Amino acid sequence: MTSPIVRTRQLRLQIGDRILCDQLNLSVAAGQRMAVLGQNGSGKTTLLHSLLKLCRVDKSRIEIDGRALTHWSRRDLAKTVGILFQENQDDMPATVHETVMLGRLPHLSGWRWESESDFALAENALKTVGLEAMTGRNVSSLSGGERQRLAIASLLTQSPKLYLLDEPSNHLDISFQIKTLKLLTETVIRDNSALIMATHDINLAARFCDQILLLNGDGTYTLGPATEVLTDVTLSHAYNCEIRHVATDIGKLYFPVT
Repeated sequence: MTSPIVRTRQLRLQIGDRILCDQLNLSVAAGQRMAVLGQNGSGKTTLLHSLLKLCRVDKSRIEIDGRALTHWSRRDLAKTVGILFQENQDDMPATVHETVMLGRLPHLSGWRWESESDFALAENALKTVGLEAMTGRNVSSLSGGERQRLAIASLLTQSPKLYLLDEPSNHLDISFQIKTLKLLTETVIRDNSALIMATHDINLAARFCDQILLLNGDGTYTLGPATEVLTDVTLSHAYNCEIRHVATDIGKLYFPVT
């Protein structure tokens, strides 16, 4: 059997004296998508940042592709793990084309310039998110939704083995939310990569993820297949409000707050 793409062993997430999650043992294999759910401040973003060495955490308890995070250089990690941040910073003037090409930087060695295949990846990614006609536009002229789509295109251009998404539906209308997550699901399955998505949207998690990590906000958590974790009882406990599912006429579950 091959090693999971990402695994944690009794990991503790902590900010100051507050324990967000304790004794976390998760495993995400090739082709799997995991959603991280929980209230604000429960540790969703902290977990994603920890997997990319952006938080103080015991890195020996995190494995990427079978190797402890302590043994990964920043450069090698950037080739393997890509992240979509919750908010994008566009302080430097740049065009859409220049920004999407940043996704290839970790793969360029020495003074090597981008190859035709690098440019082809970027072009295809821009077409996928519907920005192919805006390559010469300055990023500062884009709307919030267009910037989010550009960030997703840059992530696709990076072609990581592990996708980390922090609120990927931010600034996207419903149509693009569904299109984007469907695309990423297909990409993960096709390329034998993996995806971990932090989100507030229970229904998007239920539709696109097969594994769920539900953070309760007190250090405890529920982890397992979506069909077992996404229940009225577990969700109501984690969110501290009553949540009751509704079954649609096509057999899908919808989770409104009652």
